[in-house]
Amino acid sequence: MSESIAALPMYDWPEVRGEVDAQWALLCDVFRQKGIDAPQTIVRRNGDLPPVPGGIHDAEGAWIAPDPATLPPDELDFHKLWLHPALLFAQTCWGPMELGLSSHVQVIGQPSYDAYEGGQGELYSSALVMRTGEGSEARSPADGKALLPLDLMRGKRFTFNSLDSMSGMIGLTRDLQAAGESLDIFSSRSESGGHRASIVTVAEGRADVAAIDCESWALAQRFEPAARKVAIVGWTARRKGLPFITARTTPEKTVRAMREALAGLAEQPRIQRVG
Repeated sequence: MSESIAALPMYDWPEVRGEVDAQWALLCDVFRQKGIDAPQTIVRRNGDLPPVPGGIHDAEGAWIAPDPATLPPDELDFHKLWLHPALLFAQTCWGPMELGLSSHVQVIGQPSYDAYEGGQGELYSSALVMRTGEGSEARSPADGKALLPLDLMRGKRFTFNSLDSMSGMIGLTRDLQAAGESLDIFSSRSESGGHRASIVTVAEGRADVAAIDCESWALAQRFEPAARKVAIVGWTARRKGLPFITARTTPEKTVRAMREALAGLAEQPRIQRVG
């Protein structure tokens, strides 16, 4: 049994867990063909993470996170997952990477977002959504530049998934700054806890605007009834999508083999579509 762990948590909605499991099964198979001892299944809860007595430490020996065994077992703390020394393969966001995670992990590769409006290759963008009828619907710009309905958003209530999210917060902040504006354009800001929750919050009238990454928006179109009550009124600029990562301690030989395996799957869009 493999001692390493893997996870594909970023788009692992309950309705698509079978698809995510199938994605990992294919990845696991190609990794094993490369001689990598990949785990048979992915983790979805803190209780699935191997304990780390004394907590997680960085390369210099400094304590950076508690033992996963001390966390609520049926929840999943993404940051503890990403910092886990046994991490073989997972997804993260460039927001946490820029805020310090990059010093503790290695990037394996980038998925393709070609399957989604707002995506192009390894680049993705976020749909700016408001309740249906409150603004003209907007298609993703072909040039990948930001399309910000400033007058429409001014004075509105903004909701976001998390402060460290590139797609839900940081990307829009940077696009507003490039346009000579800031988050002060909004009358208030609130944290929803997730892109799906942001859509529901807007649909129910508890906020007016949210930035939803293009893949999460596609999932919402399939599975979230509240998505029928909101519409796209703008887009953030395209930027690099969610990277695949491994622990900083993963051997160079293993990292190289995983990169080769992913490159070999580049012609199979299904692999890229969930990650």
